Amino acid sequence: MSSPHASGPPGLTVDQLRADILAGEVDTVIVAFTDMQGRLQGKRLHGHFFLDHVLDHGTEGCNYLLAVDVDMNTVDGYTMSSWERGYGDMFFAMDLDTLRRTPGHPNSATIQSDLTWLDGTGEVAQSPRTILKQQIARAAAAGYGAFAGTELEFILFEDSYDSAWDRRYHGLTGANRYNVDYSILGGSKVEPVLREIRNEMYRAGMTVESAKGECNFGQHEIGFLYDDVLRTCDNHTIYKTGAKEIAARHGQALTFMAKYDEREGNSCHIHLSLRGTDGDIVFADDDRDGGRSELFDSFLAGVLATMREFSYFYAPNINSYKRFAAGSFAPTAVAWGTDNRTCSLRVVGHGAGLRVENRVPGGDVNPYLAVAAMLAGGLHGIREGLALEPACVGNAYVGDYEHVPSTLAQARDLLAGSAIAREAFGDEVVDHYVNAADVELAAFNSAVTDWERVRGFERL
Repeated sequence: MSSPHASGPPGLTVDQLRADILAGEVDTVIVAFTDMQGRLQGKRLHGHFFLDHVLDHGTEGCNYLLAVDVDMNTVDGYTMSSWERGYGDMFFAMDLDTLRRTPGHPNSATIQSDLTWLDGTGEVAQSPRTILKQQIARAAAAGYGAFAGTELEFILFEDSYDSAWDRRYHGLTGANRYNVDYSILGGSKVEPVLREIRNEMYRAGMTVESAKGECNFGQHEIGFLYDDVLRTCDNHTIYKTGAKEIAARHGQALTFMAKYDEREGNSCHIHLSLRGTDGDIVFADDDRDGGRSELFDSFLAGVLATMREFSYFYAPNINSYKRFAAGSFAPTAVAWGTDNRTCSLRVVGHGAGLRVENRVPGGDVNPYLAVAAMLAGGLHGIREGLALEPACVGNAYVGDYEHVPSTLAQARDLLAGSAIAREAFGDEVVDHYVNAADVELAAFNSAVTDWERVRGFERL
């Protein structure tokens, strides 16, 4: 990947924030972190209270926020947070480098946080942002910096979120009635929403590239310029929240879920590359076949070798696995290819822009966990000097390859038994997310679905 331009979207400094609060232009400061499900959780603080009491001293929140399911139910099995441990607090360690204007809220600013323990024992290891930072540190220790871009697809509906909830998400109308992939006319139909999302994300400090239609009815993608991996994942989380809020203000709803219906699902392709910590190009080598350096081949081999064991971090929900289907542009084969969209790993670009695209994650992915997994796998490949298997030429869906897990249960077992994952992330992290999978599986296995009722109510 080539370097981002020096000029770009507006930033926000603490001094600017203070001036805006004192002038009455900002009255709310959001202090938030990203939870296991990839959601922003935190507090809205009055601007003057933030300046007087929080900016220099921080704030706290209950540690159960990293030990609940999507419905915010307290569940068993987590060692870091439980009834027995009393559900104490964590400290929100604000990263002031993340300070930005809140998209969609002109009188608000947002700061993202790491989580630390109140007794001073350090960061909460199970926090997604901390998990990524651990892999960033491992890459830096080996002499590399990491850069990434995430490509999120979503489906936009004419219905509001409240209406969709009341109807249990049945019978919703896509904002486009037909496939509008790359269609300028199709994009124009929803441009009021897309335009506001693009402009609000730029105002929040993101470099917006473009918007384009996709295949499902009402499906679109808004792209952003790559950045260092932590900044990319921070932006990703802010974008998902802001896009939903902006759509809601238009009386509409959008979803990033991996597979909303039987048509095309929502992907989140992740592009990743390494540079030397001095900025040197380390992935490209014009003297080698394909223009790839030996380092790049080993990195790619590592991501490929750990694909199945790390699948939980790429596909963390029951619904994630519904997306993987032959001929769907969602991968099933653990294979790589040069500009080959049938593979789980697609090599694209050249020279400074040479990178690997991971096509496994869906729109429901937690970006910190997915990028951390790619880094951990790639660093494993470099450290072990793994040889890269031949590229897939042709249709990987029908090739003789291993396949990504087809269910969350399979991914859970692969992660639980992965020595590579335990070495890279630590037992407490692996066990925490294995328990998260167990919680999700238990909830799903106890549910009665519409599919069961349609098949069994009368005819069985």
